Amino acid sequence: MIQRILAIIQKEFSQALRDRPTLAIMLTMPLLQLILFGYAITTQVRHIPTVVADQSLDSYSRAYLDDLVNSQYFDIVASVPDQAGVIRAIDAGSARAGVVIPPDMAEHVQRGDAQVLVLVDGSDLFTSQSAHSAADIIGQAHAAKIVMQSIARSGVVGQSQSLPALNAHLRILYNPDLKDLWFIIPGIAAMLLQIQTIVLTAAAVVRERETGTIEQILVTPIHPLELMLGKIVPYLVVAMINTLTIIGLGVYLFHVPFQGSFWLFIALSLLYVFGGLGLGLLLSTIANNQREVQQLIMLIMTTSVVLGGFIFPRYTMPLPIQWLGDLFPLTYFIPISRGIITRGVGLAVIGPEVLALVAYIVVVLFLATRAFRERLE
Repeated sequence: MIQRILAIIQKEFSQALRDRPTLAIMLTMPLLQLILFGYAITTQVRHIPTVVADQSLDSYSRAYLDDLVNSQYFDIVASVPDQAGVIRAIDAGSARAGVVIPPDMAEHVQRGDAQVLVLVDGSDLFTSQSAHSAADIIGQAHAAKIVMQSIARSGVVGQSQSLPALNAHLRILYNPDLKDLWFIIPGIAAMLLQIQTIVLTAAAVVRERETGTIEQILVTPIHPLELMLGKIVPYLVVAMINTLTIIGLGVYLFHVPFQGSFWLFIALSLLYVFGGLGLGLLLSTIANNQREVQQLIMLIMTTSVVLGGFIFPRYTMPLPIQWLGDLFPLTYFIPISRGIITRGVGLAVIGPEVLALVAYIVVVLFLATRAFRERLE
């Protein structure tokens, strides 16, 4: 049995080494994707193009606008006379946010009832979320600064002013500077591994079925299970090489700290790769040709990224949607990857996810082996 599996492994390696362009793509594509995604994907939007309608034009309005600009969330690109001009600029796409400062702002500030209108383009979700949160925080900080300046000038607290009764000190664990890449890179590593293992395995099996070489192999004494294992191992090696390069780039190029055990991560990555390979084999039994397998892979990729917790938290999704996300190995490995890389936890914490991943691998490999055998017979 071992000799037959080794023969299939040797055949797969020989075929991969002969097809050097494909091998180069297998080794370099995840690196290129990581670099592109690492620089392109961000959940924090800064330097939002902003148009201003300053109808007050006094020191108070200028101080507020300076606070907006100094936060680096807003870049003032134009000034307009009124709110209608702000809306026109946002409609035209020349700005994503607008600030309307009413007349006599100084008088209202003295009375303690000053208000500023911030308009945000809601068609861009991340921009609107960032602008809303930043404007709210900047407004509160600016108001507190005005109060403290007034107290410093008068030496007493006026009747319309009061010191805050409670100061909430926020401390963010594991990612104190809220750097996007510390959140994104572990998820990208999991996503790229799933993509590669599914694509390579499914495409290889379907290609051999189309060319008829798989039937030639089956006339030999080899068992379908042995054939499946022999085809998995070469892509397992390629996937683990890419795992090391992806993590190395994340740490040394994007400066993402690796907090946990490196060897635990490698061991669980190896386990995770089996899940992707098994799902790829299962897809190869469903598809009849390369076009069908490409469509199935595209469906799997887009669905798993959305439902697997790559960007959107799964606990906010309805239970039926969460159950649908359980069909993909990415769902189980993302909390493992982020737990080890970002939080530095061990098996005591991520044990449930590891057990769920093991159960998934057992089920998917059983289904893939059975379907593979039935398809060949």
